[in-house]
Amino acid sequence: MKKVSALLVSCALLFGTALAGCTKDEGSGVKTESGKETKAKILTYNNLKEPTSLDPPIGFDQASYDIVNNAFEGLTRLGKNQSPEPAMAKEWKISPDGKKYTFTLRDGVKWSNGDPVKASDFEYAWKRLLDPKTASDAAFLAYPIEGAEAYNSGKGPVDGVKIKAVDDKTLEVNLAQPASWLLGMVASPAFFPVNKGAVDKSPKWAGEAATIVSNGPFKISEWKHDSELKLVKNDQYWDAANVKLDGVTYKMINDSNTAYQLFTTGEILVSNTTGAIPADLSDKLFSENKVKVEDGAGQAFYRFNTKMAPFNNVNIRKAFVAAVDRQKLVDLVLKQKQKPADGYVSPGLKDPAGGDFRKVGGSLIKFDAAEAKKLLEKGMQEAGYKTLPEVTLTYNTNDVSQRIAQALQAMFKDNLGVDIKLANKESKVLTDEQKKLQLQFSRSSFLPDFADPINFLDGFQSTNAFSRTGWVNASYDKLIKDAYNEPDEAKRYKMMHDAEKILMDEAPILPLYFYNNAYLQSDKVEGVVRHAFGFIDFKWADLK
Repeated sequence: MKKVSALLVSCALLFGTALAGCTKDEGSGVKTESGKETKAKILTYNNLKEPTSLDPPIGFDQASYDIVNNAFEGLTRLGKNQSPEPAMAKEWKISPDGKKYTFTLRDGVKWSNGDPVKASDFEYAWKRLLDPKTASDAAFLAYPIEGAEAYNSGKGPVDGVKIKAVDDKTLEVNLAQPASWLLGMVASPAFFPVNKGAVDKSPKWAGEAATIVSNGPFKISEWKHDSELKLVKNDQYWDAANVKLDGVTYKMINDSNTAYQLFTTGEILVSNTTGAIPADLSDKLFSENKVKVEDGAGQAFYRFNTKMAPFNNVNIRKAFVAAVDRQKLVDLVLKQKQKPADGYVSPGLKDPAGGDFRKVGGSLIKFDAAEAKKLLEKGMQEAGYKTLPEVTLTYNTNDVSQRIAQALQAMFKDNLGVDIKLANKESKVLTDEQKKLQLQFSRSSFLPDFADPINFLDGFQSTNAFSRTGWVNASYDKLIKDAYNEPDEAKRYKMMHDAEKILMDEAPILPLYFYNNAYLQSDKVEGVVRHAFGFIDFKWADLK
């Protein structure tokens, strides 16, 4: 596609709408370098909210990584078939013992500012991910790399991390133990390179469009905080010839009714999968086949603060878990064909024998109101309570999370006889207070970074910053550590099943439902790839 002129950057374009604020005639399109006029292909996507951060090791949530995944690129990229394929790296070699990976970068790969992308950019970025000063919640993903955990935990030097740029095009990575998921893992935004010059210039380099240097299919041209963010095609990208869109505009509409109205008027062409369909219109839209549904991964759940009463008692936690009718939640409240969660690891992950991890593991939790009351009574006796301490459930501010919280409030009243209070907070505040163990009982979610059960389960090790529950279980920690070190895949999967059983039995979390991808998309749009074990990808998208 011919390069679109700078007029694209300065005008707020929506596909099929008039050009606003430009000197050309309304609706006439943009002028290309050849002098011909054509409408720019700008896809509009509802990102729901402001990203936490566009610094790859810091964002670590969907609102951030759905953007980062299109503005940056790693050594590998998840392809249209969901498997990792060559990206910044044109090829790689794996040693016979599975512990050494040698990546070779493509010729001529560049940053959006024209700088060459070098192997040293990956060495710098991955060590920065692990640097304790970076305080990245995603750092644990790199622990299979030799020396990574020691450095990240402050017990070892950076020189002990076995990541080395041999030359400008060759990156060597030595693992402490084989990691069959590594090629998929390095397609995750946490492992994307960063431009050292941009980082050194300003600690806030990732906070504004003008200072972000990226290396993906698109680059960030404009960022109106809490409103919208614009990407334009990156002409420096190695595969720019296969990028059909001129840009992507990310809207930040965190209300399903408002977002739906904008979809019906064409101001949003592709919806997010979280709360995309208003509950009162769900049955109608599904019956009319206007909702697209694909397999997803990850789940919505609540975290108990196991250091705060009354959830420092395991039986009280288990009572709350048993009191939730998840089928009713997905059928009557969410209405988007999600699957009720009966464990923590979502369906779709195959074990060495070809079985699905979730099916093999079976249903580890279930709704049982009578059992819930027995567990609550037992827990209150153990804790010496005559009256249960006040419980506050905190959720993030949006209409879907509010409906879920209200439904659970009613279930706890009906099935436990317990009145709970509700409180809402903005996502950033909620997450920060979760990390500090300041919340008693709070909403959360998990989206996998790569396709392996270990990615789900290692987050609840007592040393993992993702846990945010205060829960400590030595047997669980050992099983996860041993699973990382176990080369026999059958034995490794057995360890992970055993770990999940402990997690569900100890109940530091209350699972709700497994995610699917239910969304609205204009008939004008084609080629958008949604990764069950990754993030949305517009590299191959197009507008008819």
